[in-house]
Amino acid sequence: MNPEFWRGKRVFLTGHTGFKGSWLSLWLQVLGADLMGYSLELPTEPSLFVQAAVERGMKSVFGDVLDMARLRQAYRDHQPELVFHLAAQSLVRRSYLDPVATFATNVMGTVHLLEVVRDCPAVRAVVIVTSDKCYENEETLKAYRETDRLGGFDPYSSSKAAAELVTASYRNSFFVNANDQSQTGVSSARAGNVIGGGDWTPDALVPDLVRAILGGKDVPIRNPHAIRPWQHVLEPLRGYLVLAEHLHDEPVKYSQGWNFGPETSDAVPVSEFLERFRTFWGPSAQWRIDGDHHPHEAQYLSLDCMKAKSQLGWHPQWNLDRALEATVRWYKAYQQQQDVRALVLEQIHSYQNALRPTAMRQG
Repeated sequence: MNPEFWRGKRVFLTGHTGFKGSWLSLWLQVLGADLMGYSLELPTEPSLFVQAAVERGMKSVFGDVLDMARLRQAYRDHQPELVFHLAAQSLVRRSYLDPVATFATNVMGTVHLLEVVRDCPAVRAVVIVTSDKCYENEETLKAYRETDRLGGFDPYSSSKAAAELVTASYRNSFFVNANDQSQTGVSSARAGNVIGGGDWTPDALVPDLVRAILGGKDVPIRNPHAIRPWQHVLEPLRGYLVLAEHLHDEPVKYSQGWNFGPETSDAVPVSEFLERFRTFWGPSAQWRIDGDHHPHEAQYLSLDCMKAKSQLGWHPQWNLDRALEATVRWYKAYQQQQDVRALVLEQIHSYQNALRPTAMRQG
């Protein structure tokens, strides 16, 4: 990763009001980028976007990625050089309740984004963020590689697989594979389950757990044996940044799909994750089994990230315990009404400063 690369770069970020979008927005501000965000209004209450005053250091436009005219106007106003597409309906269980909106946002939103990029010659690199759930899950202990079959049981997972197909189609038809002289690189990024301070997403494990603790309740757990690739939010975000740098400089070479996940040892069951969370929070972190019937969710997910390690020089920096410590510290600071923006910036600086010298040079 090259921090100097980002200084003064015009960057466009969809989904900037969300959890990952807020963290990425603040990191890009730290790096000195000229940043514009485009998103629906606040997705949760409370919201990290408000709590950390994310809007302070960027241009912010509220709009729907399905509103193509508004999206195109925002692009034209900013003339970005680099684009990150994070806007999405990101919850499996919500996708069962509203599959139409899930497919519309995740599939046609990606179409609109890429269609607008076609009309913006200044763009040099586009990173489309999808999900580890875009793979056809075989419910084995296999770690999925970028060459594995795409699929998805539930509407969310299949919508992310479809977004991958859209990305590949646009890449082949209009960008680097259609014209090897193209100056616009287009990649997709598939990340595992992210944790970190300021996530208030409903029906997500850490936010549900924190809400229950603060309310003096036990959190109901649907599937304690499900295994997920847990990682701090800064890990995949650095992957997106590193990938964008490479795309900018060598668009033909790096316009592909990429996995960003933790080491294999950090893909653990929900029950183990909760016990390790409790060691950092304390005994008030309590949970119980929810025996009700729930829609299908994958039992095992893991990513093979050797490609990103060998070709991008990206490696996970924080193991699960370090990620949990940073996450718990944020929520305890929030509980004590401390300055959580300062804490986010502190954690970004700490993470960035601790990067291995080789990772900084190669990235």
